[in-house]
Amino acid sequence: MTSTFSELKSQAIDLSPLEFMQLSNPPLLIDVRSKLEYATSHAPNAVNLSLPRILFGKIPGLRNWFLPQWFRDLSKEQPLAVICLTAHRSPVAAKLLIQEGFEEVFNITGGMREWQKLNLETNKSVS
Repeated sequence: MTSTFSELKSQAIDLSPLEFMQLSNPPLLIDVRSKLEYATSHAPNAVNLSLPRILFGKIPGLRNWFLPQWFRDLSKEQPLAVICLTAHRSPVAAKLLIQEGFEEVFNITGGMREWQKLNLETNKSVS
């Protein structure tokens, strides 16, 4: 059985951390870990929006409470990439973002563990 274009478009595209870093025009990177995990170490330019917030944001009436304004203002044409610690939460988040209508969603395979294993640059949040 072959996949149609529309079926392929409804799936996240897997990228390794190295492939992501080599993109000339990388998508917005969303770190779907907790605020504490994000503060400890995250990829440069990554923004934090935890998986639970994305999940609760799908519930009618709760969207405005759980999803920040910057996220609600994103165009569905905005390419997005998601990352977590070990690539268990990010595929779930990617699927939810596709269900929300985002047209181009990437999943960073291996998560931050792989990112750090490859000695790629990381940042820490300062309170």
